Amino acid sequence: MQSKAATVAQYLKELPDDRREAIEAIRAVILKHLPKGYEEGMQYGMIGYYVPHTLYPPGYHCDPKQPLPFASLASQKNHMALYTMTVYSDPKIQAWFTKAWTAKGHKLDMGKSCIRFKKLEDVPLDVVGQLMKKVSVKQYIQTYEDAYVNRNKPAKKATKKVVKKKTTYKQPVKKETTQKKAVKKKASKKKN
Repeated sequence: MQSKAATVAQYLKELPDDRREAIEAIRAVILKHLPKGYEEGMQYGMIGYYVPHTLYPPGYHCDPKQPLPFASLASQKNHMALYTMTVYSDPKIQAWFTKAWTAKGHKLDMGKSCIRFKKLEDVPLDVVGQLMKKVSVKQYIQTYEDAYVNRNKPAKKATKKVVKKKTTYKQPVKKETTQKKAVKKKASKKKN
């Protein structure tokens, strides 16, 4: 459920009290641990955390007008959700995250990049904080480019070592010209 709110403050104001409390608590953890360079704002009707165009001018490949998304926080119809591109795009981080979340005794309800929860008590806030600080802007841009931007570019060809084949020299078969054939034919007729 996308919000039409233009600012984070407006978005939070629209939420019911219980959801506002949960979203604000998670937002505070994200902001505390978010590496330098990422910014917060509204993106796709949710609270977004992204790499601004000033740091990554090409923007998001799906919509270059949008800054490069990193994470989002939203109140949906039947749940609240934290969306993280790092969990989606990096198998090592996903494995760590899954283990860290469940080790705290919390049930993990996760899609590709979406972590769904119904109440604040369902979320291990320290794991969210650790997740946010795991990937710097520079690392994230590199992972993003490797996964989405560079995947359609042709790979650089390896320089081939030229190996000369050994060839055995064969004497070319001499073909007789028609003139020589005619001379031989006359000679054989005279003999007969």
